[in-house]
Amino acid sequence: MDTIYALLLKLGIHKTYKGTRYLRYALQLCLEDEDCLLRVSSLYAKIAEKFNTTPDNVDNCIHTVITVCWNHGNQKYLIGIAKYDLETRPTNSEFLDILYCHLKSLER
Repeated sequence: MDTIYALLLKLGIHKTYKGTRYLRYALQLCLEDEDCLLRVSSLYAKIAEKFNTTPDNVDNCIHTVITVCWNHGNQKYLIGIAKYDLETRPTNSEFLDILYCHLKSLER
């Protein structure tokens, strides 16, 4: 099992959601090119192209898995890796950034 998928599972995000695949691929792209975090619209377009869907669908599916994580997953672990208080569900961009920073810290 790869590091990204292991992290998603620890957060309570399972393969039963399309957004899991999209989020996993988004993180792979961000780890290859950090600037993807600055261009989320372009990132969604790349994901949509790979999975033969639309950027709006990618956005919605990622939003869904973040909501699942926040409401039913391991919220305590998410807050721990964020390293700051999260009082509300993070936005898609914020969630990507939190997971990206955590994955980069594991590489060190």
